[in-house]
Amino acid sequence: MSIPKITQEVKDITRIERIGAHSHIRGLGLDDSLTARASSQGMVGQRTARKSMGIVVHMAREGKIAGRAVLLAGPPGSGKTALAMGLAQALGSETPFVSIAGSEIFSLEMSKTEALTQAFRKSIGVQISEETEVVEGEVVEIQIDRPLDKGAAGAKTGKLTLKTTDMETVYDLGAKLIDNLQKEKVQSKDIITLDKATGKITKLGRSLGATGDFDAMGASTRFVQTPQGELQKRKEVSHTLSLHEIDVINSRSQGFLALFAGDTGEIKSEVREQIDLKVAGWREEGKATIHPGVLFIDEVHMLDIECFSFLNRALESDMAPILIMASNRGITRIRGTDYQAPHGVPLDLLDRTLIIATEPYSDEEISKILEIRCEEEDVAFTEKAKTLLTKICTTTSLRYAIQLITASSLVAQKRKAYEVDMIDLKKVYELFVDVKRSTQFLKDYQNEFMYNTQEEVDAQEDEAVATDNKSMDTTE
Repeated sequence: MSIPKITQEVKDITRIERIGAHSHIRGLGLDDSLTARASSQGMVGQRTARKSMGIVVHMAREGKIAGRAVLLAGPPGSGKTALAMGLAQALGSETPFVSIAGSEIFSLEMSKTEALTQAFRKSIGVQISEETEVVEGEVVEIQIDRPLDKGAAGAKTGKLTLKTTDMETVYDLGAKLIDNLQKEKVQSKDIITLDKATGKITKLGRSLGATGDFDAMGASTRFVQTPQGELQKRKEVSHTLSLHEIDVINSRSQGFLALFAGDTGEIKSEVREQIDLKVAGWREEGKATIHPGVLFIDEVHMLDIECFSFLNRALESDMAPILIMASNRGITRIRGTDYQAPHGVPLDLLDRTLIIATEPYSDEEISKILEIRCEEEDVAFTEKAKTLLTKICTTTSLRYAIQLITASSLVAQKRKAYEVDMIDLKKVYELFVDVKRSTQFLKDYQNEFMYNTQEEVDAQEDEAVATDNKSMDTTE
């Protein structure tokens, strides 16, 4: 009987990071005086718009003025979303930043005003501070006494010896604390923190006295100084939640577990009023601090007149975040009405909005943006290929040219080349057409497609011209 041969394949586990359209943005590229650098932190050009966004960053960090609205207006591909992403990076993780698209409001299984209310309250952070008693020290010894008979009624017990530079104490352990110690893999010479109220154990690192224990060291080993003073301390712990998360916790029977349930549904206004009163009380007592953040609504022209009316009223609230909107439309119809307005936004909302205009990029700025994207996607281009890619971008669009980078890299790899050359770029350009060439193709072969309406459009235009000529003859 032959024994089957088992082959085992071992693969290296590496961290996978996907490259997004704006993953190269690291900030707004401003210096301390809010002057925009030519190229910094992934941002190129748009100096006036970036300086304006720098002022918005200071407004958000101050958090004193609520209900400010900013509109990013410009043609497609002029960097409006990049400015918003740069703003999010500049604000950091402490300031809430929520990004939604205008069309999302209509796809959720809730009313439009409820979806906007939840987006507003997600953009407002509440930092809750509380004092708790903790035991912090270096582990000297852990003794665990297990019953000899596994079926015996007695639970596990033990002793934990902790020390600081000034004192040493032995604590009795119950079954819960023993399980927590084993879960955190605590051993001698570890520096730990024990919350007396909850029994939570946090391992801060290894003691500096254990630097000679090479067998206990690893790549992620962190060494910490042995604590000084008393073992028991009163420590201030702060938790940051958004107002929406507090709404969900208090409106569902399962409490904070409702946050992991996905769709939270609509929340009653009475619950929000009670929470606002409670948070206001915490602020007066000094237990909570409000951090108004930023709500970014892309494609704001997709909202209808009801949503715009709600935004007008919501911006007057004391708890409103800074609202940033983006639109690539000119003078167009306001959704839900027959009236036209600039950017598809009602005039009363535009009147209370700071408008930041973005301009098309110059050839030099386009070349620099493409160079940054090549570095982000780890693709090498020859100088001639870079020049050709810039030329393609000026004749088509920036978004189309960026899409060709990875595709041309794959074609270059097929011929085992390390750099993308003109021949690779030309091949990809022929394989994937841009909007202009696609439109021309449709015009040339319109009759071959189903539901052809071009002839009807031409007939209507000819009829309109004939009517105008007839009216002119009658007038004469």
